[in-house]
Amino acid sequence: MIEINLAVLYNQTAKLSALPDYEQQAKALAGDGRDVVLTGAAPVWLYLRIAHALHGKVKSLIYRSPVTGDVVIFDHNPY
Repeated sequence: MIEINLAVLYNQTAKLSALPDYEQQAKALAGDGRDVVLTGAAPVWLYLRIAHALHGKVKSLIYRSPVTGDVVIFDHNPY
């Protein structure tokens, strides 16, 4: 399972103008057909765009929250 901490994709404040770069970084970290967990402090819009970018690329996507625990966003098993 690959864990991507969205807070490491940007410095201090996430910028809408940098979305293509964030998406590219997340795709590179995720690889193809893998199980991925998104975590870390990040704006909701960044979580939504990264989830959209990874759909069809990864097998499953989980949001890991310190409050709710793991939330399955999608699971396309078998890939």
